[in-house]
Amino acid sequence: MLLRNRPPSIDSQPGTTAEGFEHLSGTAVSVLRWLKANKVEHVLVGPVAEAIRGSGGEATAASGAVAIVPAPYGRNLHRLCRALSSSHSRLRIEGEESTTPIKLNEEKLLGGGRWTLRCGAHDLDIEGRPSGAPSYQELLYEAGKFTLAPDLTVDVAAPADVARYARLRRNGDVPEIRITRNATERKPAGTERKPADTERNRADT
Repeated sequence: MLLRNRPPSIDSQPGTTAEGFEHLSGTAVSVLRWLKANKVEHVLVGPVAEAIRGSGGEATAASGAVAIVPAPYGRNLHRLCRALSSSHSRLRIEGEESTTPIKLNEEKLLGGGRWTLRCGAHDLDIEGRPSGAPSYQELLYEAGKFTLAPDLTVDVAAPADVARYARLRRNGDVPEIRITRNATERKPAGTERKPADTERNRADT
């Protein structure tokens, strides 16, 4: 393969970040720059998304892998698989230092599962779409754009969606969001008794 045709690799020197995002780890910024260089469309979720948005309004350092929901289009998934292959990604087993070889393709990424990967010294989680999870378009519609550096802008999922994927990572399920109306139950017309009617009935007895 000609050198000019190889996908961009992860740069261990991520460069400086914009004011307000100095708390982000260099590793996370390197992965995000790598995804952009490979033209991988995605919405950011996970601990890095939490760190960008700020936990409770405060900037907090991210501790964990960069987690993304990639756009489920053929060309986009092809670019992602090509970038992963070029970076010699391996399957990362949570709680263990060892990794195992893995070869991903578009069909596997569309299967709805979650892939925990390690690309050299960098960790990347690819979130699938299990039952009950929002679609990519729904995530993108609610996401916000954050400029982490002059040449790096990312789509970060809405706080509710970030929390939803956090629960998915912990419990393996997606919480169901229900909207209930806090209203008093209405009785059929003509069955309600007015105070005056009540007093009159008491007098009659």
